[in-house]
Amino acid sequence: MPVLKSKNKSLNPAATIVLSFAAVIAIGSVLLIMPFSSADGSFTNPLTAVFTATSATCVTGLVLVDTGTYWSVFGQIVILLMIQIGGLGFVTLVSFFNFLIRKKMELRSIQVASESVNTSGFSDVKLLVRYVIGISVICELIGAALLATVFVPEYGSYGAYISIFVAVSAFCNAGFDIVGAVDAPYCSLTSFSDNPVVMTVVPLLIIAGGLGFLVWMDIIGFRKKKKLTLQSKIVLIFTLILIAVGTLLTLIAEWKNPLTLGNMNFGGKLVNSFFHSVSLRTAGFNTVDVASMYSITKLISVFLMFIGVAPGSTGGGIKITTFAIIIMTVVSVVKNKEDTVIMNRKIDKESVYKSLAIIILAALVTSVSGIILFYANAGADVSGIDAAFEAVSAISTSGISVGVSAVSGLFSRIILCLTMFIGRVGPVSFAISLSVKKDRRSKNEVYPEGKMMVG
Repeated sequence: MPVLKSKNKSLNPAATIVLSFAAVIAIGSVLLIMPFSSADGSFTNPLTAVFTATSATCVTGLVLVDTGTYWSVFGQIVILLMIQIGGLGFVTLVSFFNFLIRKKMELRSIQVASESVNTSGFSDVKLLVRYVIGISVICELIGAALLATVFVPEYGSYGAYISIFVAVSAFCNAGFDIVGAVDAPYCSLTSFSDNPVVMTVVPLLIIAGGLGFLVWMDIIGFRKKKKLTLQSKIVLIFTLILIAVGTLLTLIAEWKNPLTLGNMNFGGKLVNSFFHSVSLRTAGFNTVDVASMYSITKLISVFLMFIGVAPGSTGGGIKITTFAIIIMTVVSVVKNKEDTVIMNRKIDKESVYKSLAIIILAALVTSVSGIILFYANAGADVSGIDAAFEAVSAISTSGISVGVSAVSGLFSRIILCLTMFIGRVGPVSFAISLSVKKDRRSKNEVYPEGKMMVG
């Protein structure tokens, strides 16, 4: 398989993964352009097809046309398959099927698979890939069954299809839905803002997909090992903190907003604030009109979207662990410590440097994207905070939109596609994939020390 075995020996694992995502987007775009993918049987504008394929494969959720009304059942299934492939990773799926048919994988193929599932130990790859598929199937089936108790009574047999679509989309943190076909276009889950099943199951699926498969493997093995790894502890603790903080701040900021939470009772305000906080973790669903939120709420949302979820998960963002390392590096510097220490464990310098690179590159891409969206859509009266919100939504693969994508021109949409792609494969991996030359200097080479004043 070309994704796992390349004749080009200089192609690094990061480049292979980037190319695999690009290949899925290309194939999906061609299929979506075809007349049988649209509900009215006409050819789809190539940019709309590419934008949708990029958003689905990068599990973002930004759309130019309503998924439920514009696309045919075939087109929707193509989108659903791209969501599943994008959420789990094409390389991961190929590796799984290779393991399934007991095909022996070469060292290079294992390296690529290892990079895809975010593990450094080759011995863990086979087990982790199986966990990825197993956990995904179980969560999505349970989620679909629970959602069917709401959607089937409401929409009949079509409700079963909606349940499957929303369950897969939620677990993969994609944010796509087809409820618009039986409700109002672009409505997302706003019609179910007071439904306890939908408001519980969808957030739980989002959280499950966002924890990361390494954490799930650690949780499942806790009974035997009686301990969790440092990464799992950080992911679980920061996930709870960020969801709680997001819920509280959204509740306070939108309490009196008549266009969002203002007219709800306390229970409704709390539940919808919780849903919004969870969905910001790169999921893209909404139960209230995000565009009508106050600017301060959008700013809070931008911060939470930018952080995102755990590494090795179905979601995006700079990742919780990256955020934790940077925060604790700052704390260590303030305490005049030479090393970054988390829970009495020293974090290796490579992780610290990579975390810094991820944040700086992600911030750079977001800034450029936001500036372009603001100035390129000046005629559409796009505010600065809305341009920044849409840019962060794209880089974090969150997919929650304040309407900028819908009014954007050709150039802006191309920029959003590129931003979504970089966000899904990771800014560092994307940069590495563009590197042609390798640093051939010896690791033992010593450089003279240089002094610079900072601060």
